[in-house]
Amino acid sequence: MPTEENVEGQTRLHSYKNRGKSCDEMRRRRNEVSVELRKARKDDQLLKRRNIDIDEITTSPLQENQSNNTPTVMSMEMIMDGMQSSQEDMQLKATAAARKTLSRERNPPIDEMIKMGLVPRCIDFLSNFHNPDLQFEAAWALTNVASGTSEQTNAVIKGGGVPKFVALLASPYSHVAEQAVWGLGNIAGDGPAARDLVLSYNAVNSLLSLINPNTPLPFLRNIVWALSNLCRNKNPPPSFESVKPCLAAFSKLLHYTDNDVLADTCWALSYLTDGSNDKIQAVVDTGVVPKLVELLANSEVKVLTPALRAVGNIVTGNDLQTDSIIQGGGLGQLALLLQHPRPNIVKEAAWTVSNITAGNVDQIQEVINNGLLPPLIRVLQTGDYKSQKEAAWAVTNYTSGGSVEQIATLVQLGVLPHICNLLDSKDWKTVNVALDGISNILAAAEKMGEVTGVATYIEECGGLDKLELLQTHENEQIYQKVVQIIDTYFSGDEDDPNVAPTTTSEGAIEFNARQNVPQGGFSF
Repeated sequence: MPTEENVEGQTRLHSYKNRGKSCDEMRRRRNEVSVELRKARKDDQLLKRRNIDIDEITTSPLQENQSNNTPTVMSMEMIMDGMQSSQEDMQLKATAAARKTLSRERNPPIDEMIKMGLVPRCIDFLSNFHNPDLQFEAAWALTNVASGTSEQTNAVIKGGGVPKFVALLASPYSHVAEQAVWGLGNIAGDGPAARDLVLSYNAVNSLLSLINPNTPLPFLRNIVWALSNLCRNKNPPPSFESVKPCLAAFSKLLHYTDNDVLADTCWALSYLTDGSNDKIQAVVDTGVVPKLVELLANSEVKVLTPALRAVGNIVTGNDLQTDSIIQGGGLGQLALLLQHPRPNIVKEAAWTVSNITAGNVDQIQEVINNGLLPPLIRVLQTGDYKSQKEAAWAVTNYTSGGSVEQIATLVQLGVLPHICNLLDSKDWKTVNVALDGISNILAAAEKMGEVTGVATYIEECGGLDKLELLQTHENEQIYQKVVQIIDTYFSGDEDDPNVAPTTTSEGAIEFNARQNVPQGGFSF
């Protein structure tokens, strides 16, 4: 028969990672965060890349004729005629011209060349293993076709380009293999179906085999970027068994000093941790957590952003997984990130903290010990709206699982006026979170006989007026919670002005304690 303690434990588990939210709602919140971060990513790591840096590519077998500084220009009709020729030198010249046309920076005629039959001819050339120069030019042209729309990428897929590209990964010519990596990365970046097709040809192991201490840095960057694209997307996610071999490589790649390698490695780890606890554990088991935490101090936002996302995903897991971040020093870094100049970083840091405060009393105490409460409250007070919303979740989760003493510490630091201010939000879900936080604080105060003082303070900071206005809210859930709070804590006539709480110069509440407050904490 379940004991009272067990029942209480089950109740805590139900409310574990965001009180009052179902798993589906939690996934929606995580999807929203993912979208925000993908937007942030576009500036630095693109899901598809065109190879347009012609002037710096020295491996192309067909250089421009510099004798009169006038390059030969071929029309698309001439290009296609040359590619259809039976003479390999003409095929090479025409394919290189096609590559250059598709590599121009503005408005490459991808659709026109697809219609003229470029794709199947280039795919044929990928199999010409005795002519690596032709393979290279054809692979480059196809890479740029696959950098376009899904329809354009699909032309390469339907033409059988994926197995041909995978076969080229084993080419003894590094420039050919690198171009194949680039092409596969573009195809994998098109979406889950294209990604899974690339995975089905064992591309992961072939890509991993290209990583060694002698791999040139530009080549390594492309490999890691392609692997990252093979790990991304959630609807559906890739087969974990297909991408799990990457983990050992990623744990080593985190020790590189190149920011592009670090960024794409962190993005890959953020994708792999955005799922069930067993996936999170597989990542944690590789020993990457200390390095991920260290990267939270990276000055490059393109590295910091995915590192923070990976850390944030890990703390959505179980207590032990959350503890791995705490023990790795993550809380001290998060305290600093709550003060970051970029709002998106602050919001993500607050979201991460909200999943830590959703944990047990010991984890909440670590939040206190590492100084997260003052910057968290400042986010609640002055952050942009999205950051405030995540900070509200952090506070409410804290009040759901924290001890009375821990809740008192939070209230003493001045959280009540700022959580009350969110009652004006036009987003009913944010109002709902704020109501839960206020209700939890009042319930804790009631346990220690301090409810009158706290209720009076809420009234003095305008919270009661806001609660009364919410009695006409169109959302039934909001209405029910507001009525319960007012009836339980504000409907009595026994208020005594002599028990109103005093406040500090900063406006934080000071309770009428029945005994001196010990240095280690405060009791109502």
